[in-house]
Amino acid sequence: MRILLTGGAGFIGSAVTRLLVQGRGATVLVVDKLTYAGDRRSIRDCEGKHGFRFVQADICDLPRMQALMAEFRPDAVMHLAAESHVDRSITGAADFIQTNINGTFAMLEAARAYHASLDAAGKSAFRFHHISTDEVFGSLGPTGAFSETTAYDPRSPYSASKAASDHLVRAWHETYGLPVLVTNCSNNYGPYHFPEKLIPLIILNALDGKTLPVYGDGSNIRDWLYVEDHAEALVTVVERGRVGETYCIGGRSEKRNLEVVQTICDLLDQRVPAARPRRELITFVADRPGHDQRYAIDCSKIEAELGWTPKQSFETGIAATIDWYLANDWWWKPLREKKYSGERLGLIEKKAG
Repeated sequence: MRILLTGGAGFIGSAVTRLLVQGRGATVLVVDKLTYAGDRRSIRDCEGKHGFRFVQADICDLPRMQALMAEFRPDAVMHLAAESHVDRSITGAADFIQTNINGTFAMLEAARAYHASLDAAGKSAFRFHHISTDEVFGSLGPTGAFSETTAYDPRSPYSASKAASDHLVRAWHETYGLPVLVTNCSNNYGPYHFPEKLIPLIILNALDGKTLPVYGDGSNIRDWLYVEDHAEALVTVVERGRVGETYCIGGRSEKRNLEVVQTICDLLDQRVPAARPRRELITFVADRPGHDQRYAIDCSKIEAELGWTPKQSFETGIAATIDWYLANDWWWKPLREKKYSGERLGLIEKKAG
């Protein structure tokens, strides 16, 4: 397949890039703006491989996206480019509106024009795969799980912008006949994860002997999905998913945030002993505004229809993730030194008066 992949130098996008180029032998055009969270080093093993090409560009640039599609002539577009950190959306929503809503609009319009130019066979084969999040569904109570029929209830600027993009994609399918696929995933973790997110932040702070911040009382629950399992699911969907359908993708690994942090502490203590147990570094901090209590995914649809299941449990995946960070400081040390050193994000500035 010929895949145009937006955001292919980001965390999830780079895992998809590596799988397509190294695992599937696909012809791949990565389009990435290389914002703070995009890193070309994450796909360095794909550089120079047959069929791989990288273009630094902004998905909001509609003429550029139209030109790239016309030139590259993809069989599918996998749209992963997005601003994705809730904390950053709280203090600066504008980038999320621009990239996640306006950027998705530009990609849909470029895809619509390209799709219209294809012959009948090309039209039938083409797919526009939009990758989204379970956060569009809001917050769960103590029981139940999100599914493809769950009503939308976004609670943060980030999740609201992703919800809007999901609705745009479905509207372009219903109104213009664009052959789309939508996936909503649970929290990802694994190699090449920018260190602002919970798991890499805790790993690197713990290695440095810094405090380990836990929001509220640490009782918030997330369903954790190993990023390489997610990449397999996404490629499976673009290859065999039914046009117009949504697929929820989860790891079937619900954990309280505090439990995640404690597990990381214990595994690091085993691998890199410190003067005192790293659990003593845990500090409870003021909760994030609008912090959803619980996410969980019912992924039975993709399991039954497409035969995908996660290979990694949380226990095996978190151990592999820690081992990767221990072995690859060439990747994360420059980020900690130059881009993000672990400071608190997502605080709402109080106005005087």
